[in-house]
Amino acid sequence: MRPYPWRVSTTDPTSDSHLLGAADIRELAAAFGVKPTKQRGQNFVIDGNTVRRIVRAADVTEQDAVVEVGPGLGSLTLALLEVARHVTAVEIDPVLAQHLPDTVAARMPGRVDSFDLVFSDAMEVTELPGPAPTALVANLPYNVAVPVLLHMLATFPSIERTLVMVQSEVADRLAAKPGNKVYGVPSVKANWYADVKRAGAIGRNVFWPAPNVDSGLVSLIRREPPKTSASREEVFAVVDAAFAQRRKTLRAALAGWAGSPAGAERALAAAGIDHKLRGEMLTVEQFAAIAEHKPVKGSGSVKDNEPVKGSEPVKDSE
Repeated sequence: MRPYPWRVSTTDPTSDSHLLGAADIRELAAAFGVKPTKQRGQNFVIDGNTVRRIVRAADVTEQDAVVEVGPGLGSLTLALLEVARHVTAVEIDPVLAQHLPDTVAARMPGRVDSFDLVFSDAMEVTELPGPAPTALVANLPYNVAVPVLLHMLATFPSIERTLVMVQSEVADRLAAKPGNKVYGVPSVKANWYADVKRAGAIGRNVFWPAPNVDSGLVSLIRREPPKTSASREEVFAVVDAAFAQRRKTLRAALAGWAGSPAGAERALAAAGIDHKLRGEMLTVEQFAAIAEHKPVKGSGSVKDNEPVKGSEPVKDSE
């Protein structure tokens, strides 16, 4: 193991000496030549109480195998290792990935065998070492939070519980319900996998460097996806189309997806959904119902400009 830039007190195993404080974080960053970058959304947590609060909010137990994305210098990693059976960290930064195992060995030598490091872009991870993850706990980089979260949930169905710290506005979008002005693609897709709710707020002063935005915690509890004959990809295609032009009615917004406005209206009617609604009013189950009724190309069952029987004429630009 390479020499380390500080001494760790082990006289009191119940103390916080193994967690990283503000001075530790700055000392580590200086020793490793790490300069936090906005490009990778690097804001390191410098408060032991905060990381322990995150672990408690995630309901991590000694039975859990936790996957952490973007561990940085290891603040949350060490707090997770206090409780979890196993922790696997996924880190894209080569310098941070190189030194994190040493941090674990220096601060918590008794937990080295319970830790794995994967040097990779989280969006490219399809398998993990160690036991199948039961929980995802992470301080996600703000610029990639939603795609990383959705990728991990899709790739690792063994993840039962998730707690992520993200930008407050992103937290609001993920946890939004139909009818809310910030309800959109992240809200619907997250709800495909889990019950989602806000789980608290995090102040800016617990980070170094302090971000220019507030942070929030989001809890996701895995549940079965909606019962539907459509695939996840087919449902998500409807979601993407509906919110690509979110101020338009579903008849107009889904015209490209369905092949024509009339085709969209026909699919909506078959799903039992008013074609004059907008996507922001629909649940994930309703999007799934629409996906089941996508018009078959070339079926000839309805002319492009022919209104659905019993419907009112609607301008395509709505």
